[in-house]
Amino acid sequence: MTVVADTSALVSLGCSTDPPVVDTLRSEYELCVPEVVVAELEEVAAYDDEHARAARRVLERKHEMETARVSLDSEFPLDDGENAAVTLANERGAGMFLCDEFDKIGLIHASLDDVQLVTTPKFLLVLEAKDLLAPSEVTSLLDEIGDVRSRDGNGYVERLRDRL
Repeated sequence: MTVVADTSALVSLGCSTDPPVVDTLRSEYELCVPEVVVAELEEVAAYDDEHARAARRVLERKHEMETARVSLDSEFPLDDGENAAVTLANERGAGMFLCDEFDKIGLIHASLDDVQLVTTPKFLLVLEAKDLLAPSEVTSLLDEIGDVRSRDGNGYVERLRDRL
C-alpha cells in the first residue's frame, strides 16, 4: 500500500528512537513524499532542537522513500507541504495519507479523494493492530512524540491513548 506523508507527520515519526517508527513505516508500506516535503524537512533539520533531530532521522532514510514532484494547487489554503502531499496522495490513489495538521484536519480530509487520512497517533494504533508494536510501546511512543511535539492535553491524542 502506498502511504503519502506530509512534513508534520514525518517529524512526529522521527521523534521516536526506539523503536524507530519511521523504519517500520518504510518497511511495511511504500512511502512516497513530495519533493517540497523533503525541502521542508531540510529546513527543519537546519535548527538545533528536537524537531531538527527528528527531521534529520527521517532525512537519513531519504534514499529509502520515493520522492515525487507535483504541481501545487494555488487555491489550497494550507502550506506547500500539505498542499503537495494532498495532491500527491490523490494523484497516486494512495491507500493512506499520514498527516498531523490537527487544526486543519477537516479541510485536509475534505480535500482527499478516496484516501484514508491517518494521524501519527492513529498510525501507531494501526501498527499495534498489525502486531508490529506492543501496547506498551505505543504508549511510550505517544509520550516520546508528545514531549517533543507539545501534545500534552490534546484531546484527540488522549482519546486514542484510552483505546490501548
